[in-house]
Amino acid sequence: MKVAIPKERRAGELRVAASPETVKKLKALGLEVVVESGAGRGSSIPDAAFEAAGATIAADAASALADADIVLKVQRPLLSGEGQGTDGGDVNELALFKKGALLFAILNPHNSRDHVKAYAEAGVNAFAMEFMPRITRAQVMDVLSSQANLAGYKAVVDAASEYGRAFPMMMTAAGTVPPARAFIMGVGVAGLQAIATAKRLGAIVSATDVRPAVKEQVQSLGGSFVAVENDEFRQAETAGGYAKEMSDDYKRQQAALVAEHIKKQDLVITTALIPGRKAPILVTAEHVASMKPGSVLIDLAVEQGGNVEGSKLGETVVTANGVKIVGHANYPSRIAESASLLYAKNLLALLTVLHDKDKGVTVNWDDEIVKAIALTRDGAVVHPAFAG
Repeated sequence: MKVAIPKERRAGELRVAASPETVKKLKALGLEVVVESGAGRGSSIPDAAFEAAGATIAADAASALADADIVLKVQRPLLSGEGQGTDGGDVNELALFKKGALLFAILNPHNSRDHVKAYAEAGVNAFAMEFMPRITRAQVMDVLSSQANLAGYKAVVDAASEYGRAFPMMMTAAGTVPPARAFIMGVGVAGLQAIATAKRLGAIVSATDVRPAVKEQVQSLGGSFVAVENDEFRQAETAGGYAKEMSDDYKRQQAALVAEHIKKQDLVITTALIPGRKAPILVTAEHVASMKPGSVLIDLAVEQGGNVEGSKLGETVVTANGVKIVGHANYPSRIAESASLLYAKNLLALLTVLHDKDKGVTVNWDDEIVKAIALTRDGAVVHPAFAG
């Protein structure tokens, strides 16, 4: 079976869906691996490294994807008319896929329903890696966790770069530099890593989330927990471990608490996302106006509408009172080398589970992992969130 790893063509995407290590292991499973030339350039992986690991280097996407049984990508393929790819001109990557190919990628189907329909029409069996269920056997395949972990780390590093003062308290002959105060809003994987990183850099860290279970996690990392802890708060988590959207009354109470807390903060990192929904506003314009000049907000949810009022995708906004609102797109791609290595391992783990030594990679459509991530099958949309 042929596995193709094409170059990512969406603007700003530097990651790649394989590494030399995973290529070796895919080869050990008996799979033929073809990597498009330049696919690893953004992650500092040259063609020679893939070739040394046993991959064949293809000159272009058409050569890489020709007759490929399995396609591994980071982001969803470009469709004709969707806009220019990094190569320039109109690109239709999906047209290069053979009928019946298995596509594994971060497909973002909630925001690209036309793509889901296109996969079915092309006869491509598409699997959305971000829908990986949060069960024990799928932990090693969980791309949201692997990528969010790095995003949380990078957000703090970016905040430190934008902030005009030091993070830790420093005692010097000329006087004392006070520690920075960092407030993390949303304590998922990204938030927990942001707390840990800010703490390691010497900041005084606090955090908030609507899920009661994370309070102990925040405290175990040395942060203080900020939340309105009423009955609604105690029931604010889904069975899958995601945050529920809260009532307007709770939001008002939480906003009042945050309003007082945020005035004293130097750095705020927001990470709150609700699958398939616009990101909730956590920091209003009034909150921003109350912050000190030189304060920095990093909005990790900016691609889904943003948690910070006034944040702009791909821009750094400086407000009238001197507060910076940073809205970088695609945070995992900002730390592409590490992100690619982890993402490639997520994909390898899934293909290893699907692999049969006699039949190669086969899909058990009754497997709970497959049911969770499968969008299309044999020309039909099968995921219940998108079928019909």
